[in-house]
This record gives sequence, C-alpha cells and structure tokens, in this order.
Amino acid sequence: MELIHRNLLIGIHDALQETFFEDRKYADKVIERLLKANRKWGSEDRKVVSQIFYDIIRWKKRLEYYMGEGVKPNNIYKLILAYCLWTKTYYKKFEEFDGIKNADILNKLKKNTVPTKAIEYSIPEWLAETMEKELGNNWEKEMHALNEQAPTILRANTLKTTAKELISDLKDENVESFQIRNYPDAVQLDEKKNVFLTSAFKDGLFEVQDASSQKIGELLDVQEGMRVVDACAGAGGKTLHLAALMKNKGQIIALDIYEWKLAELKRRAKRAGAHNIETRFIEDNKVIKRLHEKADRLLIDAPCSGLGILKRNPDSKWKIDQDFIDRIKQEQQQILQDYSKMLKKGGKMVYATCSILPSENNEQVEKFLKNNEGFSLLKEEKVMPSEGFDGFYMALIQRNA
Repeated sequence: MELIHRNLLIGIHDALQETFFEDRKYADKVIERLLKANRKWGSEDRKVVSQIFYDIIRWKKRLEYYMGEGVKPNNIYKLILAYCLWTKTYYKKFEEFDGIKNADILNKLKKNTVPTKAIEYSIPEWLAETMEKELGNNWEKEMHALNEQAPTILRANTLKTTAKELISDLKDENVESFQIRNYPDAVQLDEKKNVFLTSAFKDGLFEVQDASSQKIGELLDVQEGMRVVDACAGAGGKTLHLAALMKNKGQIIALDIYEWKLAELKRRAKRAGAHNIETRFIEDNKVIKRLHEKADRLLIDAPCSGLGILKRNPDSKWKIDQDFIDRIKQEQQQILQDYSKMLKKGGKMVYATCSILPSENNEQVEKFLKNNEGFSLLKEEKVMPSEGFDGFYMALIQRNA
C-alpha cells in the first residue's frame, strides 16, 4: 500500500480529527461522508483511505506509544507518519510531515517490544483489566481476533432470492462471493467492495449482516402466522431477518426508543419487500404495557458495550469507559424485567448482545431467572471473535407461567 497523493493524506487527517475529537462522530459515518464528498477518487484511492483510517483508529494506543505522546488535534499528521513507519507503508515526503522527528519513532520500532498488554493490543488500560478479569487467559486470543479486519457478510433476503442465486447475481456485477458452511442465508465477499451500488442491493436481494448476528433470528424459532415483538429493533437488521423467516406471514411489531431508527427500518423493509412489520415508537411505558402477554416470540437485542464487534467498530473502544459498562448492565436488567412481560405463557424469547463479557451475558440471564421463577432457559450460545465472525451472546428463554 502507498500513500502518494496529498489530498488523500488531508482526507485521512480530517476524518481522524472528526472521529477522535468531535462529539458523537462515529467512524463508519465519518468515512462514508468523506468518500461521498470525494467522488473523483478511484477505487484504489478509496481502499487506501479506508484502510489507513480504520487501521489508525484500531491501533491508536500503540501508535501513541511510538509517537511518545497522546493524540491531540494538532499532532494527527505525526500519528499518520508513525503508522506509515510502523507498517512500512510507502509515503511521499509531504510538507505536512515537515519538522516531525522520525528518529524517536524509528528507535522505538527497532526495539520491537511494547511495555504493556494494553499498548500491545491497543486498548485502554481499564479495558485490558476488564477483559482479563472476565475472560481469564482467553482474553488475549479474543483481543487479537478483534484487531483483525471484519469480513463483509451479507444475508440473502429469502423473500426474494436464495444465497446461491445471490452469489450468481453479484458475480454478474463483478462482485465475487461464496456461501458460508452452517449459515443457510450467509454470503461472504471475497474482498471488500461497495455493495450498496449494486442492482442486487437496490432490488432488496440482501442486507449486510454478520454471520453471528444471523444466528439470533434462527434461535428465536419463529413460525408463520405468529405475533413477534422485536423490542430493541433499531434500524431493523434482525427484524428483516425475522420477516423473511416468517415468509411475510403473521405480525412483527418493531419497537425502539429512537424514532429515526424506526424510520430507517421502514425504508429498509420497503426495499426488502417485508410487509408484516409494524413500527411503534416507545414514547412511554404504555407502549409496553399494551403488549403485556401478547407476544408468541420476543427478541431483546439489548443495548450493550459492543465489545464483540470491535472488528467493525474499532472507534467504540475509545468512546466507552467502565462507568458506561456498569450503567448499561443496569439497563439490560431493567429491559429484561420490563419487556419480558410482553411474552405470552408458553412463548419464547431471545436475550442477545454483541458483547463477549459474561457480566453482560449469561450472568444477566442467571440474575433474571433467579428473580423470575416463571421463566426457564432452553438454550444459550456464545460466538467468540476468535471463531472468525463477530462476538455475540444469545439465550433462548421460555415463559412457563
């Protein structure tokens, strides 16, 4: 990889500055806007910008060690230079690099060692402690996996196509892909491509959804004609999967506390041809109360730390702290208590997170079951990042009384 165009360097610099120092700016949206604003960049330029941008976010703490200082709004060019030297990326001697002392960075690189595990894996010190405490000796293996780039996985929309047909349609548009064993609707791209420009996407033949995430819809065991509630639906990736599994028959009620997410869900549902979804904005507790004991199936895709999906959201590790995790655990327990009342007797629910911390996962389920004798655990599954896809936890729980 080479960094030889000044406008690419400036683009990376500005995108990093926005991600690190502006409030509520998330890497995926920042890079999306940058690439949209520079439509003249070719596919190779886009690849270089995206890779360097995400790599620097991922390895920020390690790069700060090589730089000998923390990242600040006025030293981002030094951060980019440290990255180029560490990864042996060929770069032109841009004027933005003038006055930066290479020697200090190169001396540290020569040593080929770093002082702490947090620096080695490029995570905050508190997070290294939390991971070790909760995952024991396995934490380094998982952290190693979380620092790899995530593959692009699609879910074939079975309301309109099959995984096999989707692979063929994508091939016609010069996008190579293959099926994943044991994941019936999952299709993996050979290499990163902007699939949102394809006719297959515009025609609603697929959604981008990680393979681990696709397991959640399968676990919920939905049937045609059921009433299903997706209680934390967000923009609806899992809601759309449920609609496909139900073959558009029955009713899915998609709830969320953010109206804009439900508006996005409606847009996606239209493209996917999913007609059995009704959205409801949770503006107060009455919305939940009206659904007490009405659901055959209930999905609680709970808000969480997101530590299982750092492969694709590396910036989130710089935006959360231990206080956030403690708060989110209280929220998870509250949601379980309140939302589980929507389930009919004999109905089943899935509690799921994209975290790998037991304190957000099985420990939350154990606590809930201890306080709610009318519920029992049927099955639980955890997918760890070292298995190749995103880290997820899911538990299938039945309401007996």
